[in-house]
Amino acid sequence: MTSPDTPDPAPAVSTTDRAALANLAGLHPRLPSPVQDVVDERFERRGVRLLLKRDDLIHPELIGNKWRKLAPNLAAAAGRTVLTFGGAYSNHLRATAAAGRLLGLPTVGVVRGQELADRPLNPSLARCAADGMRLHFVDRATYRRKTAPGTLAAVLRAAGAEGAYVVPEGGSNPPAVRGCRMLGEELAGRADVVAVACGTGGTLAGLAAGLGPGARALGVPVLRGGFLAADVRALQTEAFGGPRGDWSLDDRFHFGGYARTAPELEEFAADFERRHDVPVEHVYVAKLLYALVSLAEENAFPRGSTVAAVVTGRPFP
Repeated sequence: MTSPDTPDPAPAVSTTDRAALANLAGLHPRLPSPVQDVVDERFERRGVRLLLKRDDLIHPELIGNKWRKLAPNLAAAAGRTVLTFGGAYSNHLRATAAAGRLLGLPTVGVVRGQELADRPLNPSLARCAADGMRLHFVDRATYRRKTAPGTLAAVLRAAGAEGAYVVPEGGSNPPAVRGCRMLGEELAGRADVVAVACGTGGTLAGLAAGLGPGARALGVPVLRGGFLAADVRALQTEAFGGPRGDWSLDDRFHFGGYARTAPELEEFAADFERRHDVPVEHVYVAKLLYALVSLAEENAFPRGSTVAAVVTGRPFP
């Protein structure tokens, strides 16, 4: 059994980031999020200490890195409609819809797959709709081109949201990356390696920037493709003007791609929950924890080192 320790005092952050979070202070986020010391023999026998950075406890509805990414974007929206993108099971769409309901902001979700428009909503999209998000379905070819200026303008017109504040898929843009820098600042000096599961790379980009010297950020992609390194570099350049921090990626633990799984992963997640009484989200967090156990077994972490895993979400529903 494990228990979170007392959160540390908030680290120093930029005036811009403080202002962004202040606009959401009425939602009472738990920041900094607690750090949980985990006693796990798979790490202990190799002389490695495991910590869990419990970002899943920041807020009951805007959990994990979704809070860190959305807070500065919602502040920048300044009351305008927020339009964003995602697939049929997108955590990001659900978080944006919940934020809209809590803050009284109109939200529009552009959903990949025109064929879904005439089908009953799955539980994830139904939650978005219940939270007041207006769903706009587009065909997959259009969705792939969504960042092209002409395509984006056409999507905004079709969705009736031409004046909306646009947040990209996964929420990863410069304000989000700067928001995630605070995650690194909260862990500075506490771990030698801080690991996070990656979808679009924004959390890793900010985390690495905030850690400071002597610590390394490790990203575990949950998608196939090997494209994230370039994306993380581009996000850091947009957010900070150039590369920041020491970071790397390990592409071996995606289990076939986004939301793909395997009996081995399902069994691992259930076992971790039993061992530590921590709910394990399967799309991101299970793959991260599986990767860390595998890396420990490979002696990838020197004896005496501390590894922190960022728990970015909870199981849904």
